[in-house]
Amino acid sequence: MASTDFARQIAGYGLTTAGILYRLPDHPSILQEYIWQDYDLAPRFPELNKFLAFWRAKLDGKLFRITVAHKDLIGPADLSAVSGEFHLQ
Repeated sequence: MASTDFARQIAGYGLTTAGILYRLPDHPSILQEYIWQDYDLAPRFPELNKFLAFWRAKLDGKLFRITVAHKDLIGPADLSAVSGEFHLQ
C-alpha cells in the first residue's frame, strides 16, 4: 500500500510552502512569521486557502503578507552536464 503523500503526488499535488507574515495580537506594530507546508494543488491552492480561512476565523493575528512557493515533486529529473571539477585541498 502506497503512502497517502505518494498517492497525493500521483494525483497532481506538489509540495507547497507558505511564509505567513502576521501582526501580533497584543502588539500590532510587531510582525512575526509562520511557515506552513503541505501538499497542495497549484494554482488554486485549496489546502492553503482552507488553512487561511481557519486562520481568519479562529486566530487573532491579522495577516500582513503571504509568500507562496510550490514544487511538483514527481516529474522528469533535472539533469545537467558537468563542465568542470574543482578540488579543494
